[in-house]
Amino acid sequence: MPAYYSEFDPYAAQWLRNLIAAGHIAPGDVDERTIEDVHPDDLRPYTQCHFFAGIGVWSHALRRAGWADDRPVWTGSCPCQPFSSAGEGAGFDDPRHLWPHFAWLIRERRPPVVFGEQVASKAVGPWIDLVHANLEALGYAFGAVAFPSAGVGAPHIRDRTYWVADYYCDGCKQSNPLLFAGGPNKAGRDPTWRLPWDDLERHECPDGKIRLRKPGLSLLAPGDTGELDQLRAYGNALNAEAATQFIAAYLESI
Repeated sequence: MPAYYSEFDPYAAQWLRNLIAAGHIAPGDVDERTIEDVHPDDLRPYTQCHFFAGIGVWSHALRRAGWADDRPVWTGSCPCQPFSSAGEGAGFDDPRHLWPHFAWLIRERRPPVVFGEQVASKAVGPWIDLVHANLEALGYAFGAVAFPSAGVGAPHIRDRTYWVADYYCDGCKQSNPLLFAGGPNKAGRDPTWRLPWDDLERHECPDGKIRLRKPGLSLLAPGDTGELDQLRAYGNALNAEAATQFIAAYLESI
């Protein structure tokens, strides 16, 4: 069965279609409606459902971890702005707090496994508690762990909380995958997972911080919006290696 991708941003949605056509992520359909307009019956034809799909990194990571395209799973990285230090700090009052809609779809369809991701900070603690409580009330075993991209070889921190909910978890191994905090060459995969960061150059930004960038990358100037859609899509995307390692740790535990 085809996969389902929910992504309301037109630029990212077309990016998903391009990735599907190129064979980089699971074949499927892209729905540009907001999750608020999605009904559980809309999801009946699909084995895999990816919400807030962005540029399809969850699908890509599932494949890299050895998860077949026809194996049931849902994923969703709910908007981080309500709880991010870069947001307005509105928390549960922010209209972008869309977990209740995601939770309703999960309750109605009961996918066997759900993977998710959120920012890692003290402010997001109550959100994780809510997700945990909601999913356990539905009968899911739930766990979450925060770790930085640096833990999987990236030259930056980018702390993120990864979580998983398993509807049929019965007697999972004592070596709980949810304590996993990154590490190389899990599940016997090729150790070339480390990314080629050596070609990056250091750039001093106007705020005085030093950041890495690829050589020749043009920076945005005030009023230049030509590449903002692409930058936004990249900025909202998961670290593929971090997601891959988390999924692999889950697979090793069942």
